[in-house]
Amino acid sequence: MEKIDLFTLISLIVAVVVVLKLRSVLGRRTGDEEARLERYRAERRQQGAAPAASDNVVAMPRREAEGTAAGQGQDVAVADAEERIKVYPGLDAEVRRGLLDIAKIDPAFDPETFIRGARQAYEMIVTAFAEGNRRILKDLLSRDVYEGFSRAMSEREGRGEQVDQSFVGINKADILESEVKSGIASITVRFVSQLISATRDRAGAILTGDPQKIKEVTDIWTFSRDISSAKALANPNWRLIATQSPA
Repeated sequence: MEKIDLFTLISLIVAVVVVLKLRSVLGRRTGDEEARLERYRAERRQQGAAPAASDNVVAMPRREAEGTAAGQGQDVAVADAEERIKVYPGLDAEVRRGLLDIAKIDPAFDPETFIRGARQAYEMIVTAFAEGNRRILKDLLSRDVYEGFSRAMSEREGRGEQVDQSFVGINKADILESEVKSGIASITVRFVSQLISATRDRAGAILTGDPQKIKEVTDIWTFSRDISSAKALANPNWRLIATQSPA
């Protein structure tokens, strides 16, 4: 019993000494805590991060600045559109002004994208007219132009004539005119294309054209689009509203 009591006593003394030692170390301030914290904050700032206390905080714009921010976004979009027009090649000053007027209302307008779509529409319309495909034409033409095309196709069908045509390609597509009037944007394009075309009668005899020869054709077409309202702007489609032969 005496040996056990002595061992227990020694253990207690050791435990007390360890606790006191730990307390003296853990509870003591060394004086450099603020310096270490400042070094940590500086490192965070150098890394482009916010202090730890604000890591999950998102700065929101002030209420009075919300309208300004939206306006600035619109201004940036218009500036981008104007820059696209200014660097687009082959435009004279008057045409460029007309395109800029369009961009002020529709900042998404891009002359390069427009011409790409106009080239596709030209090929589709020329091909559909040769085939007598009214369904395609109705989606791409204004009412007046569609009625003119449809009347010409009906007359051709009445005579029993058929058009054999192969679309070779478009050599050039240049913007000649552009304007905005009463909320309607209009752009006139001159197309220079290559076609193989021949018109045959009921018996298959060639009336006009040559099925073996490539012919260069020049057309001047005007496309139009309503940009007078937000609802109208949501519809990006342009329609052919006028055709004319080169002077």
